[in-house]
Amino acid sequence: MKNIKSGILVILVIAIFSLSVISMNKKAERIETNAEVSSNQKIGWGIKRNENHEQPDVGSNNKKVLEENKGICLGDKEKKNIYLTFDEGYEAGYTPQLLNTLKENQVKATFFITAHYVNTNPDLVKQMIEEGHIIGNHTVNHKSMPELNEDKISTEVMDLHQVINEKFRL
Repeated sequence: MKNIKSGILVILVIAIFSLSVISMNKKAERIETNAEVSSNQKIGWGIKRNENHEQPDVGSNNKKVLEENKGICLGDKEKKNIYLTFDEGYEAGYTPQLLNTLKENQVKATFFITAHYVNTNPDLVKQMIEEGHIIGNHTVNHKSMPELNEDKISTEVMDLHQVINEKFRL
């Protein structure tokens, strides 16, 4: 019975993830991905799906920005990897079950958290760290970075970084 419940939870997580990816892909198809980029300009970020089951197109300028900043958007298409990421800013109470399922199946994921999440769910953040998951910095307040000056951007990122390091002694 426990395996059935775990299996159902895994299927539910995959279904929710798939639906969000489909939704994001449909939005991304409407976004121009080849806009010129300045240091604080908002750009449409997304992918354009291919009909031939090949990796999607991120646009030449987005690809250039990623390469210049050593960013990763798409993995090596020759490898069969799945990267699970979760945005904890909009979490609806499923993280404990999700962490249990990941642990039971020996799967690691990345959880992007805000300061609010650290302050309201410290035990879950501690569990994520102890179980070997990656904690992604989703900034203190999840603000739109192009709308902020460099000092405020630094504060949004580094204040959360500092809180996590102090609270969890990393």
